[in-house]
Amino acid sequence: MGVPAFFRWLSRKYPSIIVNCVEEKAKECNGVKAPIDTSKPNPNEVEFDNLYLDMNGIIHPCTHPEDKPAPKNEDEMMVAIFEYIDRIFNIVRPRRLLYMAIDGVVSAPRAKMNQQRSRRFRASKEGMEAAEEKQKIRQEILAKGGILPPEEVKERFDSNCITPGTEFMDNLAKCLRYYIADRLNSDPGWKNLTVILSDASAPGEGEHKIMDYIRRQRAQPNHDPNTHHCLCGADADLIMLGLATHEPNFTIIREEFKPNKPKPCSLCNQMGHEVKDCQGLPREKQGKHDQFADSLPMAEQEFIFIRLCVLREYLERELTMASLPFTFDFERSVDDWVFMCFFVGNDFLPHLPSLEIREGAIDRLVNIYKNVVHKTGGYLTESGFVNLQRVQMIMLAVGEVEDSIFKKRKDDDDNFKRRQKEKRKRMKRDQPSFIPGGQFSPQALGNRSSPQAISNPRQAAFEMRMHDRQNSTTSSPNTSLNSDGSPSLAGGIKRKAEDSDSEPEPEDNIRLWETGWKQRYYKNKFDVDASDEKFRRKVVQSYVEGLCWVLRYYYQGCASWNWYYPFHYAPFASDFEGIADMPSDFEKGSKPFKPLEQLMGVFPAASGNFLPPTWRKLMTDPESSIIDFYPEDFAIDLNGKKYAWQGVALLPFVDERRLRAALEEVYPDLTPEESRRNSLGGDVIFVGKHHPLCDFIVEQYKTKNTEAVDMPPELCHGIQGKLTLNENAVLPDQTVESPVPMLRDLTQNSAVSISFKDPQFDEDFVFKAVVLPGAKKPAPVLKPGDWEKTNNDGRPWRPQLGFNRDRKPVHLDQSAFRTLGHTMPRERGMPGMYANAVPLGTYGSPYARPLLSGQQQIPKLLSNLRPQESWRGPTPLFQQTPQRTAGAAPLLAWNRMLQSQNQYQPSQYQGLGGPMVYPQRPEDRMDRGRQV
Repeated sequence: MGVPAFFRWLSRKYPSIIVNCVEEKAKECNGVKAPIDTSKPNPNEVEFDNLYLDMNGIIHPCTHPEDKPAPKNEDEMMVAIFEYIDRIFNIVRPRRLLYMAIDGVVSAPRAKMNQQRSRRFRASKEGMEAAEEKQKIRQEILAKGGILPPEEVKERFDSNCITPGTEFMDNLAKCLRYYIADRLNSDPGWKNLTVILSDASAPGEGEHKIMDYIRRQRAQPNHDPNTHHCLCGADADLIMLGLATHEPNFTIIREEFKPNKPKPCSLCNQMGHEVKDCQGLPREKQGKHDQFADSLPMAEQEFIFIRLCVLREYLERELTMASLPFTFDFERSVDDWVFMCFFVGNDFLPHLPSLEIREGAIDRLVNIYKNVVHKTGGYLTESGFVNLQRVQMIMLAVGEVEDSIFKKRKDDDDNFKRRQKEKRKRMKRDQPSFIPGGQFSPQALGNRSSPQAISNPRQAAFEMRMHDRQNSTTSSPNTSLNSDGSPSLAGGIKRKAEDSDSEPEPEDNIRLWETGWKQRYYKNKFDVDASDEKFRRKVVQSYVEGLCWVLRYYYQGCASWNWYYPFHYAPFASDFEGIADMPSDFEKGSKPFKPLEQLMGVFPAASGNFLPPTWRKLMTDPESSIIDFYPEDFAIDLNGKKYAWQGVALLPFVDERRLRAALEEVYPDLTPEESRRNSLGGDVIFVGKHHPLCDFIVEQYKTKNTEAVDMPPELCHGIQGKLTLNENAVLPDQTVESPVPMLRDLTQNSAVSISFKDPQFDEDFVFKAVVLPGAKKPAPVLKPGDWEKTNNDGRPWRPQLGFNRDRKPVHLDQSAFRTLGHTMPRERGMPGMYANAVPLGTYGSPYARPLLSGQQQIPKLLSNLRPQESWRGPTPLFQQTPQRTAGAAPLLAWNRMLQSQNQYQPSQYQGLGGPMVYPQRPEDRMDRGRQV
């Protein structure tokens, strides 16, 4: 979603929605890591039913990571993807369904294709510019005698290949089919799991294919309204989509964002500087014997949960309004909140100029909404449909304060620049005028293993005094020197421009803080006069259509594959007059692009190698009828921003009719393999031999039934849909060949796959955005009252840590603290493994918190102080072997905790460790007694 700061704003405003993931690590014995038994209860003290993977959020960091060395080839990329899925599965441990969704052909409609086109053209341009700049700096360093490692001769990985229709995505689908079959055969945690793979041949964005599946299953009579969903992905729009489902138990898992991670210089491979600052200096020895020369200082990426049920609690407190002229409906107000978030940005529309999320735009909209809703007579939206008359009242209220918003933005920007300038001056003033070198140079603590002997200290002290005396007479900025080196009385030297504290600012021709900003905006951005009411209304109508289309896309599915916003910039809120009578209907029966057609619509000419030769020629041939779609260079309008990535890429929009007409001439040149990749596909469902549905699917292949059959919901946790035979099916007792040479074939396969299609509905069917009957509201997590410091009974409120609201806080006695103090001295300042250990009576300190990591060592440290058994008490149920049959549903975590009387064992948690290794299984892995 096009709101980079949305999650940061959300997590700061509603901090209790975040929970750190507890991850069980594989135990290592003699250099071999034992697989984790994911069939055991979840260490996070909650049991999830369904896990959905937005695969593009996994593919990109695994193929071109930013914080570690990139995989050497495509095979290593596939193994990295397998390991990543294993980690997520180990944390979440779904019990019913695993749904893998890859961005498919027309990974979105035309509206998203324009954004994809901008991203890929930018990536190609920035990659070429970075390569040229790197080569230029390299030549300069070598010319000065610098030392650089030999240049690696390898082909740059073009991330544009992660687009539907390429050979890379086709190979990825084959690898994932192998991975699923392998896990169903060997992992006990997958034994009763239903797996659905929606690869790049199935149309739609990955996250929206997931939402479409949830919507259609919710409309079925066999759906469990208390299903606990977990969605993996880093996009901010997943939070909106999760709220739009109105499912009471919805959680998102994502990587924890840690800014300013150290990265090595791509020229010298050393840490501490970027390419532009590289000097080609010799590499310093890493360790006493240079044993850390090839290792990078990095930690494994950690994960967090985002609990949408807690976010709903926050929103209920914030959106509840009294004395309304109509009945208050919290679910409808959540839909309105999601709709208002679209105004600050999304993947399909630019944000309004007056609404910046960093300036509290969402809070401003909510306050206006609560003030105006008494006049609107109802809510802004209903099940994905917009009431434009009520939206107009909100927008015009924003328009009334637009001028003050722009002026305040300018004042805040000027104040920030002034503070930064004062900070730079203060830092320059506080720097020492002279730092001695050689034997008297400052050394970092711990760098010197032994004191160095001082040689000729008098001479060194004399040179330091002379240097200081020279500086006092020659380094004054207002003193110039004569030709003989003596100070001149003629006046100061003018300071050079590069010595100035001010940074160059991009020219702003709009000046929104000055009178006449609207005229300048339309003249500069649209090349029309602001007095042209007809054009302004056209822009507003297109934007209003976009708002209606986006909301429909989130709640009902794609309303039209052909619609897109035809401008690079948004109108002002004050222009939203008379929108109540604007039409918001969309063309029905539109069809998506085919895979190779989409590649032609989003790829720059530099990525043409992923296309057939004759198709590629249309991008580069000067006589091509569509050569104007592929400019070699293009302008980027910063649009008031500071960095190029924040700007607007001014690319020409693709004319669909011209593109299709040009492709008709080259369609006959496709090979059979290219024609196959250019066709649309569907979802595939996988189950193992222990799954109740397995025999039903095998029977379909035995009878060779070519017609679609209904999927029995009683055999698959209430899931409904149509099943049809698959040409490339995974079948029992048939070898599954490994597409990755380093992994072995599955010679004793027992899994089976079949094509799956979601339940179908009429085109005019409306999915109701409501909480389903029978759904149980989760227990409240936030404190009672409206943001009070204490509860109604006067006790201080403490936030809930983790999913278990009944967890007892843990503390140690005085003898335990003496042991920890002996092992980890307190004067080191709280940075170590036991930094969260606080003496008794100090729980009011800012460092106080329950022990959540590194606690498995505590019983070992205290074994000489008290009997080991006195620590443990009764064995927790989640450490006992679960007793259940193949078809039995797992006992939920919260029921287990009730049965165990909330007994807490410190050793149940493990800290996050090193990277996970994809298990290399021997030939006889199918014969092992691991199938339970």
